[in-house]
Amino acid sequence: MCERAIRPAKRFWWTTLSMPTIKLATCLSAGRNSQRPDQIKHIYMNLIELEKFLKGQPSFRARQVKAAIFKNLIESWDEASPLPKDLRESLKKNFSLEITGAVMESKDKKTIKAAIKLEDGEIIESVLLKHNDGRNTVCLSSQVGCPLGCRFCLTGKMGFIRNLEFFEILIPLLFFARHLKKSEEKITNIVFMGMGEPLLNYDEVIDAIRTINDENGFNIGARKISISTVGIIEGIKKLAREKMQINLAISLHAPNDSLRSQIIPFNQSHPLKNLLKTVSYYIEKTNRRVMIEYLMIKGINDKPELAFELVNLLKDSLGKLFFVNLIKYNATGDYQPSDQKDIENFKRILEKNGVPVVERYRFGENIKAACGQLAGDCRRVRFRDEN
Repeated sequence: MCERAIRPAKRFWWTTLSMPTIKLATCLSAGRNSQRPDQIKHIYMNLIELEKFLKGQPSFRARQVKAAIFKNLIESWDEASPLPKDLRESLKKNFSLEITGAVMESKDKKTIKAAIKLEDGEIIESVLLKHNDGRNTVCLSSQVGCPLGCRFCLTGKMGFIRNLEFFEILIPLLFFARHLKKSEEKITNIVFMGMGEPLLNYDEVIDAIRTINDENGFNIGARKISISTVGIIEGIKKLAREKMQINLAISLHAPNDSLRSQIIPFNQSHPLKNLLKTVSYYIEKTNRRVMIEYLMIKGINDKPELAFELVNLLKDSLGKLFFVNLIKYNATGDYQPSDQKDIENFKRILEKNGVPVVERYRFGENIKAACGQLAGDCRRVRFRDEN
């Protein structure tokens, strides 16, 4: 899968959470022997300490341990049968595997949103999307909050708190993988479209992807992994040079600088000309098709003349290796979604002018798990082991 070994983290841990006091549609436990709320303590695993702990063992033990955690998805060290019994007992005493998440499930059962509390008390949200064709996609976060302040996004309204380290990015993925294992299902796709701008936390996101891609990790192919960016030019260039076939998505949402700067302040200092030049470089370097994401916001960017402008912009700048993904806006208070007839008209204009276009299925709107809605509730989640 990937060419180099996974870079060890400074520490690797799982948080153990009690159930929140807010009303939840569904509560899932990813730990087999979960404690009562008044017993729960925050426990985290340190991969560096674990690696040190295994120093006296044969060299293949570290690979066995990583495979047990990420590939076999063990929930107890007793399940790590390749390990000697005395080692399993020692690991049980020193390194917890338990994860408990606060979870909301959509009415149609196709979306599960998990609020995961980190060691420092910050909370991130991640989403499992269950498709009709059998795919299971996990939407991952890369930051706590976001520094870009896009007008249409609840995460942007949080402001920026901090970057996630690569092992923190993986915690929700491990949670959902264990959950799906119970029904003999697997995670098939990964999208970095959750909280934060992935390319502003480039190294940690790439390290997380290496673990996701690694045969002793989650063993998910790079072509099943997508990164969405508002347009971090240096990050796109670096991604083009990576020896992994990761998919790139650009959050465009407007066909000109004037409109885009209104809804994406970042565009004021990083205009479309520079962004699309960089995307063209990415296409030339990788020969991979890029997804252009376009939110349909009522009265803002859904007019027919803007569809024609988008056609000219993309065909002139990107050639043929791209497609447009129209996304009906998920209300966050400031804006409203476009009417369906306007979306269909916008889509027809693109199609008639030779622009490949699809309309994204809407997941999780009723639990604020849809695009642009993450962090709407997570800052208010309270856990019962807190005062």
